[in-house]
Amino acid sequence: MTTDEHARFMRANEANWDARTPVHLASRFYGLDQDLDAGRWFAGFEWADLGELSGRDVLHLQCHLGTETLAFAQRGARATGLDFSAASVAAAREIAERAGEDVRYVRANVYDAVEALEGRRFDVVYTGKGALCYLPDLRRWADVVVRLLRPGGRLYVVEFHPLLNSLGPEPGPGEGPELLLRHDCLAGSGAVRRDATHTYTDGPAVEGATDSYEWMHGISEVVNALVEAGLTVRRLTESDELPWPRWPHMERTESGWWRLPEPRIPLLYGLLATR
Repeated sequence: MTTDEHARFMRANEANWDARTPVHLASRFYGLDQDLDAGRWFAGFEWADLGELSGRDVLHLQCHLGTETLAFAQRGARATGLDFSAASVAAAREIAERAGEDVRYVRANVYDAVEALEGRRFDVVYTGKGALCYLPDLRRWADVVVRLLRPGGRLYVVEFHPLLNSLGPEPGPGEGPELLLRHDCLAGSGAVRRDATHTYTDGPAVEGATDSYEWMHGISEVVNALVEAGLTVRRLTESDELPWPRWPHMERTESGWWRLPEPRIPLLYGLLATR
């Protein structure tokens, strides 16, 4: 697949996320109509791996509405969020203002982040929970991350496990709780087109741009891209819990997150790397 095709698919994704934003703002999924609990999107192991954030410069790549970015500011970080959707960035600024948090948001494609942030370096770069699948080239992404980090800085990636993305119910009426391996678990040969008329939240259909393109990335692809860029992988954590019930038969855990009934399988992973 050519660079021009990648750029075209990413422009389609940008238009789709612009169109998703009003649907997400109105949905119950993010809890924006209540007292915003930004910390609920984080697993305990994330905070343990991230360590003390007070006084640190933290960058959240592909931040969408910035609900997670706010959690860094609430922990005393100088927080910055970056996203390619103009609608998302505008919404994130309003949400941060209502929450009384000082967060800087920048609109840019993640591949252009170094230039958009004017060469600024960060102590922590954070990304994930449905971000890497919208990037066609992880080696290029890893090179950008290295240029964004100060020496000794940390990258933290929290992503949906490839196994989660490969699972789905049997198609047809009367879907039961059984999940089947329906999609590739490892990197495929190119972009996968999705119909994003309805997104992962509740609410009405997306109006306008409904084409979305995703790229499958196995964990080894993520690790190798980071190692080849010169980062050192410090920790990899797999978790069987998600912050929301992806399927109706998931069970709530003591942490407030959700898991599938046995057998336990990984649904999320956290990866800590340092420069």
